[in-house]
Amino acid sequence: MSVADDDADDHGGHHLPAVEDWPRGFGEASWWPFITALGASGIYVGAALFVLGRGEEPIVGSMVGPIAAVASVAVFLIGLYGWTYHAFVVNFWEHGTESHGGTGLKFAMLLFLGTELATFGAGFVYYFFVRAGTWPPAGAELPHLVSGLVLGNTAILILSSITLHFAHVALRRNNRDRFIQLLGVTLLLGIIFVGGQILEYYEFIVNEGLTISSGVFASAFFGLTGLHGLHVTMGAILLAIVLIRGVYGQYDAERHTSVTTVSMYWHFVDVVWIFLVAVLYFGAAATL
Repeated sequence: MSVADDDADDHGGHHLPAVEDWPRGFGEASWWPFITALGASGIYVGAALFVLGRGEEPIVGSMVGPIAAVASVAVFLIGLYGWTYHAFVVNFWEHGTESHGGTGLKFAMLLFLGTELATFGAGFVYYFFVRAGTWPPAGAELPHLVSGLVLGNTAILILSSITLHFAHVALRRNNRDRFIQLLGVTLLLGIIFVGGQILEYYEFIVNEGLTISSGVFASAFFGLTGLHGLHVTMGAILLAIVLIRGVYGQYDAERHTSVTTVSMYWHFVDVVWIFLVAVLYFGAAATL
């Protein structure tokens, strides 16, 4: 029997996207995080090439940046799939992850959130430099940023953190039905939030004429809120995966590592949004 057949037998006939010992000699070291990081880095390179392709004397072609960004997003998603597959999905067949380094996975999530904090921090530093100059920026007409839609969306995201917390509490008490119900509510609230942000973009772009090329504030605004929206969307996908696994009975009071790590990610995204609203929305509107 081949190695591939052994893998299939060990995991319910489901083939892994890569063998455990790859690259050779590295034991169980995973190469998927490096693929993910390569794709994420390429997104920034694509954004830089997009800027270099604009203006009166572009350095590169106008389509080089968008093509590089799209290709990098594809590499990023492939790497993210392989990474999460090895970390969580493959353990579906073993009915949990605790026997496969649950503590290590939680620590890995903390390290990942550290990189996310640095990414958002870079965007906030850019905004702070913009905000330190003449305000509002010369020639810029800022729209009314603080609205009922923003406040409602913020309340929805905060509520989603509360429902997710109590869903986790219910799981630890082996109340699986309540866990699934509250997790479903959390996912629904996340989807509503993304829909609210899309509506907000529509109002700014169509009704207010504010686009990412409208000036330095617009670039900071759409860059930060768009980055956060991407993270919420990714979080909603993770919640959906956890919900499906929960419905199939893959979690209990002793087996819930992926629930914990996804909760850590979701709570982080919520905290970033609160800080973003305070700094970007209320802060930008403070002296208008």
